[in-house]
Amino acid sequence: MSARTILITGASSGIGAALARRYARDNVALLLWGRDQARLDEVAGQCRALGATAVTQAFDLRDAAGFAAKLVAADMATPIDLAIFNAGLGGSAPNGPPAEAPQTAQAIAEVNFVAPVVGAHAMADVMAKRGGGQIVLVGSIVESYPLPMAPTYAAIKAALRLFAESLDMRLARHGVTVTLVSPGFIDTPMSRQVIEPKPFIITADAAAAVIARGIAAKKRVIVVPWQFAVMRVLTDLLPRALVRWVLSRA
Repeated sequence: MSARTILITGASSGIGAALARRYARDNVALLLWGRDQARLDEVAGQCRALGATAVTQAFDLRDAAGFAAKLVAADMATPIDLAIFNAGLGGSAPNGPPAEAPQTAQAIAEVNFVAPVVGAHAMADVMAKRGGGQIVLVGSIVESYPLPMAPTYAAIKAALRLFAESLDMRLARHGVTVTLVSPGFIDTPMSRQVIEPKPFIITADAAAAVIARGIAAKKRVIVVPWQFAVMRVLTDLLPRALVRWVLSRA
């Protein structure tokens, strides 16, 4: 593993916590950020037991200006080799109302899109000046589907997918790689809130193992579990009207 200093947002649980434990070893410094200080401290303790150093910060990612400033300050203290923007809010809307609550839609947009975009640009600037680094954006496989039960969440993840590809093309000449992770169903607190069927679900630790291997290989896109990559290809072959018909009745 080439990365020595690794930043992970949303590190207090789920995929973020599993990735922190996966990377924890001697000579690795982990910057673990999230909203729940108690859970961050628990994860940090687990990582220290595995030999890593771990520093935590708890704050609200919706403060975009503050988030960017924290990233710059952290990088000035210890240059970040790998930045994993994993924090996110679930986005399923209740069945009754015709639309999502505006405040809920705003929170989903700020945490799932504005924060990682702002963070990625902040890290891109300093990494490009150093001539290397890797930025990882954790999206969702729903980026490929119009979901009436989660319109804001689906749209934002689709936007994040395009942003990751665009930023990777922009940074290629500077030696910086941008990786998009598109998880399907992973056994995390967020997915446990979903009442619909969850095919091919795997544990967060199993997902972290696949993601870490893909990051090490500097893959541009990592779909986990792999079955969803196959499903996406097959779905793209179907008429869009058929996809809309199926999803509208889900």
